[in-house]
Amino acid sequence: MNNAKVIVVTGASSGFGALTARALARAGHIVYAGIRDTATRNAPQVAAAEQFARDHQVDLRTVELDVQSETSVGAGIAQVIAATGRVDAIVHNAGHMSYGPAEAFTPEQFAQLYDINVLSAQRVNRAALPQLRKQRQGLVVWVSSSSVRGGTPPFLAPYFAAKAAMDSLAVSYAGELARWGIETSIVMPGAFTKGTNHFAHSGKPDDAARSAEYDSGPYAGLSEQSLKALASLEPADADAASVADAIVQLVDTEFGKRPFRVHIDPSQDGCEEVSNVGDRIRSEFLHRIGLEDLLSPRQD
Repeated sequence: MNNAKVIVVTGASSGFGALTARALARAGHIVYAGIRDTATRNAPQVAAAEQFARDHQVDLRTVELDVQSETSVGAGIAQVIAATGRVDAIVHNAGHMSYGPAEAFTPEQFAQLYDINVLSAQRVNRAALPQLRKQRQGLVVWVSSSSVRGGTPPFLAPYFAAKAAMDSLAVSYAGELARWGIETSIVMPGAFTKGTNHFAHSGKPDDAARSAEYDSGPYAGLSEQSLKALASLEPADADAASVADAIVQLVDTEFGKRPFRVHIDPSQDGCEEVSNVGDRIRSEFLHRIGLEDLLSPRQD
């Protein structure tokens, strides 16, 4: 594939990340699946990626990338650049979910969720963007969440707040990278209850006693009711792989013509309608202050 791009996908041991890395590799790209603890806990995931590459004759590689470690991120991105001489796209997918009453989470837990979902992207950007800016062309894909602007069921406050912060960061970065020729696309998945490990591996509040007060008080039974109702909104044919397919389509779209946001929300929680308004306001404001060129990447 002559137009094969070098792509780094964070959080690629499972879920959207693993699906995206494999889909991009099958589309003909050189893909680095960023995985932490590659020699220990996630060694089976590394072996699975290597087997996938052999079975499908694609260029899917793994790289040690602990997004909570600046040292690891720096070394991982440096390894990619040393091997290929470039980085064409970054897919910010790394993230973690927690479930339970907001009050029952300690401040330290909130900080950890922000570290994984927000600061991780900042670490990767600081390591990778100098190379993209040097190239004067590239793509940054942010895997956000429909919860940022759509319906928000209770007991997911730390995750929702972190995703909202990440989304806001992505919007700000878009304007700051456009004149470097770096394009931004924000992917908005809805609540996929099957095909990922988000709900199965979600964290829980450290303050079990405070959480129990919600379970036995006026909110007794709400958790089960909420999750059941959320799952009922999801069509039977909802497929988490559709998120990976959307990212492949973004990568393969001609430079300068990629959409700013892409919504993949089978449950239709209203995010797209709110996004359309918010992004229109952003566009109008930048026009009003004479910075409309920041709405699209510079093409030298």
